[in-house]
This record gives sequence, C-alpha cells and structure tokens, in this order.
Amino acid sequence: MNHLVYMDNSATTRVSDRVLSAMLPYLKEEYGNPSSLYGIARSAKAAIERAREQVAAGIGALPTEIYFTGCGTEADNWALKGVLHRLKQKGKTHLITTAFEHHAILHTAESLSKEGFTVTYLPVSHAGLVDPADVKTAIRPETALVSVMYVNNEIGTIQPVAEIGAICKQAGVLFHTDAVQAVGNVHIDVGPQNIDLLSLSGHKIHAPKGVGALYIRKGVLLQNFMEGGAQERGKRAGTENVASIVGLGVAVEEACANVDAKNARLKPLRDKLIDGLLKIDRAILNGDRDRRVAMNANLSFPGVEGESLLLMLDAKGVAASSGSACTSGSLDPSHVLLAIGLKHEIAHGSLRLSLGDDTTPEDVDYVLDTIPPIIKRLRDMSPLWESMNAGKEA
Repeated sequence: MNHLVYMDNSATTRVSDRVLSAMLPYLKEEYGNPSSLYGIARSAKAAIERAREQVAAGIGALPTEIYFTGCGTEADNWALKGVLHRLKQKGKTHLITTAFEHHAILHTAESLSKEGFTVTYLPVSHAGLVDPADVKTAIRPETALVSVMYVNNEIGTIQPVAEIGAICKQAGVLFHTDAVQAVGNVHIDVGPQNIDLLSLSGHKIHAPKGVGALYIRKGVLLQNFMEGGAQERGKRAGTENVASIVGLGVAVEEACANVDAKNARLKPLRDKLIDGLLKIDRAILNGDRDRRVAMNANLSFPGVEGESLLLMLDAKGVAASSGSACTSGSLDPSHVLLAIGLKHEIAHGSLRLSLGDDTTPEDVDYVLDTIPPIIKRLRDMSPLWESMNAGKEA
C-alpha cells in the first residue's frame, strides 16, 4: 500500500524525530546502568533525572513526585492497588470510578473487588460526561480513592477534573486521574486541579511504546509496585529503560508546550470531519460536541458493522478504530458507547477517527470522500439496515 491516511493517533503515535534523536545516545554510547558509579552510568542517571524534571514541569508537579513505569496501564494498576492496599489497614476499602474508564482501570477495579474491596461505578451522561455531584454523593467514610479519567479514550470527552478533585479534597479522599489521553491535548496543573495521582503514557505523544509515568503527590503513600533494587526511590525495582525514559521526557515537554497550537490547528480539521460525516443519513456523533479534545471524532452509522467498516477503510489506506470490540476477540460492542446509552446495534457501527501532528487537510478530504460510499455499500448488504428502514427497529 503506497498511501496511508493515519487516523488512529489515540491508539498510538509515531516516534518524533526529536524524541528519537534524544534517545539514540542512550542506546549506543551512553549505555551504562544508572545504578553504577562510573562515567557512562552517571550520564545515564543524569538523563533520567532530566526526564523526570521535564515530565514534572509538563503537569505542574515536583520532580520527586514523578515515578517512571512501563506504560500507562502499569501506572493505573499501581495507583489503584497501591492506594487501596495501603489504606486498607485504616478501614478505607472503597473505590469510586466510572462506567466508561479504560480497561486498565476497570479490570484493576474488578481485581480489587475479588479481594474484598468495594467498588462504585458512576454513570455518565449521554454526552459522555461525569457529573461531579455523583462523585460527591458516592463518597462515604470508607472511601479510599476516586479515579476518573481526564479524557475518554474512545469518545474524547473532557471530564470536569478540577471540580471532582476539589470535592475529593474537601472530603479527605485521594483523587487519581488516568490522563493518558489528556497530556498534550489539554493543559494540566496537578496543584490547582487537586490531583493526587496521575497516570500518563509515552506512545500517545510521540515517545516509544513501553514507557509511562505515575505522578504521586508528596505525602501520598502507596505500597511499592515491585520489590527488588532501589530504583525509583525503592518503589519500583528494575533497571531503568533509560532511552525510553529520555524519549518520554522530551515528548512530554514538547506536547505540553504545544497544546494551544495543536488544538488551533486540529479543531477546524476535526469539525470539518464531523460536519462532513454527519451528512450521512442517520449518522450520530458520540460524545459532547464541544467538551472533547480537538483530535477526536467518534460517530456511529446505524446498519453498519464496525469491523467491516475498518477492513474496507484499510483497503482504501485509512487506519482508524471502531466502537466494536470484535478485533480484540470480543463480540461485545464498546463498553464506553453502551455507557452513554447507545443500543448494541448502534454501538457496533461506530468509528473513531483521531487526528494528530501529521494530519493534513488533504487527509480529511480523502476520508470524507472515502467513507460515504463504504457506508452505502455496507448498508446495501445489511439486513439490519433493511429492517430499520422498514420500521421494524427503532
């Protein structure tokens, strides 16, 4: 395939030239183990600490509050399990989260519930937003932690994080946010936003896969994630992935410095994409139109199967994601789309298009020219679409 229109930046991004250039010395010349004492080892250790400063500055934290992890999923696991296991001895055995979190949160919450912890799953509105009043109502004396994602990974809606954080602070409850999809798309400042713990990942912002970080506010105590050596101040053992950590630092610095410019460039492209696709008969925009990141467009097309849509788009050189989870081995539609009230048959026909730094106006035009005939072809073959038009289905 000679031509690729990449519209799946919420899934992963390419490593940027600046990130790669920063990483290369630590794969070749500066390959020392950061725990050793000789020159190239001290150089590697210094590079890790520079990256820690870069990540901290990007979210308004102190460098000593940043702990490097293998990915965002690891950071989410550590935040939830670390807090609940630590506070269990104080009778704090209750977790509050939402029904449309990433599975890194939902599966961790399920695991905790099997250990005897209690979990409250807050509903979300049809627009894909969490009501802070629901958080306040759900908090009880034994609540240890509230975890609400900053930006939803499928529909791109931006949650009222600062309001939720203020409620948690007033109640004396710790607040964690999965900000994997937020870094580089919104301005984050953990202090004013009352965030106690925050997860982020490198490969969403042009760093490599396999590196992330967890912000832990000073004074918040968690159980260690992994025992062994003294790395990450004794909380996460294991020789550090120096090159990737360096790349993460550069990527966070770059992403956070360019939030406004990125949004100013992508918002018109996103709006053109949404407006063009909404011209398709019965197309539905998933998530709030305005309170969403500039890179995200998620729509449903009744009478269409998401997996078939993805395969036909791929044949035309368009890379995207579907609201259907078929490609992950499940026959169930997206839990996010079900949480905002979509029926199964509608959720199965959903498409997420996520723009990025390389997206051009020509890419958007190509997608708008490509999708409508594919939708028509799939609907012409669909018994569901036929029955919908016959009035047999709502």
